[in-house]
Amino acid sequence: MNKKTVRDIDLKGKRVLMRVDFNVPMEGGKVTDDKRIRASLPTIQYVLDQGASVILMSHLGRPKGGPDPEFSLKPAAEVLAGLLGRPVKMAPDCVGPEVEAMAQALQPGEVLMLENTRFHPGEEKNDLELAKQMAALGDVYVNDAFGSAHRAHSSTEGVARFLPAVAGFLMEQELEYLGRATANPEHPYIAILGGAKISDKILVVENLLTKCDKLIIGGGMANTFLAAKGLNMQDSLVEVDSIPIAKGILEKHADKIILPVDAVIADRFDAEANSQIVDVDKIPHGWRVMDVGPKTLELYRQALQGAKLIVWNGPVGVFEFPKFAEGTFALARMLAESGAVTVIGGGDSASAVKKAGVAKQMTHVSTGGGASLEFLEGKELPGVAALLDR
Repeated sequence: MNKKTVRDIDLKGKRVLMRVDFNVPMEGGKVTDDKRIRASLPTIQYVLDQGASVILMSHLGRPKGGPDPEFSLKPAAEVLAGLLGRPVKMAPDCVGPEVEAMAQALQPGEVLMLENTRFHPGEEKNDLELAKQMAALGDVYVNDAFGSAHRAHSSTEGVARFLPAVAGFLMEQELEYLGRATANPEHPYIAILGGAKISDKILVVENLLTKCDKLIIGGGMANTFLAAKGLNMQDSLVEVDSIPIAKGILEKHADKIILPVDAVIADRFDAEANSQIVDVDKIPHGWRVMDVGPKTLELYRQALQGAKLIVWNGPVGVFEFPKFAEGTFALARMLAESGAVTVIGGGDSASAVKKAGVAKQMTHVSTGGGASLEFLEGKELPGVAALLDR
């Protein structure tokens, strides 16, 4: 991790402008899952303990180009106040004279929450005039929103051009663990990729194959690889356009790739569909793959034995249907018992380890789905690149 963090900068008496990821699920104006807010607490608390004041900014949802009460961060500010045990002031906007006056008036130990950055259309265009107005609110910029680091927006990349910019603890942790998977991994290193589409993950597949010892491929994307081997996948999800790419990858790396040998199949895409277990070369007409079968899980178990590092992104079945979730949950339990450093790449995989009840046994569960995927592709994330180097 070659970026400066909050530990590397004098914060006493400073106003710290901090980008957090409070893009939390809401229902009826109430936060329904405060995990992301809790994840930001160590950095916020540290900054306050250093004698600084904190100005927080985040986006929430996808408002249509202007202020919308449905996407206000006020409920998040209220949850944060309860968790911190101190008041959190709510600004009417994220820039402007009134907000500047509120920021100027902050005393050490005080917290101000800015309104949704996406209420300004310039935010997603990385409008530097907007970024400059944001930067005018603080003395130092801290980015603790890894989940938004792959986007070059005014509040993630633009603002870092106008203030000394460092990482928060959550950002540091993400870069450290995902960095282990891409920069200098421990071996044996097993990568697991699932999810529906190979087209979303071709670059990840290609990058990981240069680093890992074995690559387990499951989920819908495995169907495309099996089709590339000449198997008839019947009504399974197959990306026909990606078959030539899958074929090329298999020709080059056949010895490293582990594909399903059997599957739980269904007669329709439905939670209550009829199901059976068959070998992948014996799928009957009109049926489709929904999960990996027991022989495949045994292959996974053998591959994971003795691993020092395991990185997992994407479920290996349609785990939102309980009947077809067992493969994904069994894999999650294998990781929990593996004794390896286990890094879960956000999104559906994070939700799978949580549903399987083993999230706490993972070394690191990423808070950013899209960001962790781009990181695993080997891309430099704009929100990270903008931070000061050590």
